[in-house]
Amino acid sequence: MINLEDLEKKINSELTTKINSTEIKHNQLYIETDKDDLIDVTLFIKTNQDTKFRQLIDITVVDYPENTQRFKMVYLFLSHEYNQRIILSYSINENEIIPSLTSIFPASNWMEREVFDMYGVSFKDHPDLRRILTDYGFEGHPLRKDFPLTGHTEVRYSEDQKKVINEPVKLEQNYRNFDYESPWEGTKYIKEELDSNDKKN
Repeated sequence: MINLEDLEKKINSELTTKINSTEIKHNQLYIETDKDDLIDVTLFIKTNQDTKFRQLIDITVVDYPENTQRFKMVYLFLSHEYNQRIILSYSINENEIIPSLTSIFPASNWMEREVFDMYGVSFKDHPDLRRILTDYGFEGHPLRKDFPLTGHTEVRYSEDQKKVINEPVKLEQNYRNFDYESPWEGTKYIKEELDSNDKKN
């Protein structure tokens, strides 16, 4: 079995121009690359005899709204033969279209659809890029940090119309004012004491 240090050296030597940085931490190899090199790097770690990362565990995104390159794409790979993990990442702008891994890992189909649905990241050459978790006609992307926690619309059953309806979210005022006291201790309400003169009046 190849250890992580040797694996890091091999990947850096074989893919010199395609790797921006590597680091070993938490007993895993972290690799940073560019979106244009994603396919080449993925093919290498999957097919090379010293790596054999033949399972794509997950694809996810980290949202940094304050950065020029807003999204950080993160891919998690597993090698069953060597019991090792690689975390591959790269940064992209908000409206960039990135390569799809469906031709290399068919399992990435639903993972990429989830990323598209939750973050709005589009994939080139994806066979069926449409929402997977939210409803038809849903507006926005729920895991972006600028998306309101309540959402834009709510679905409820209308007793008047006798059907399910969509309508803009309306929060009653008593749901807007929260206190953060422990429920075990009870809420401490401050009541104004009336002067004895006011009581007499």
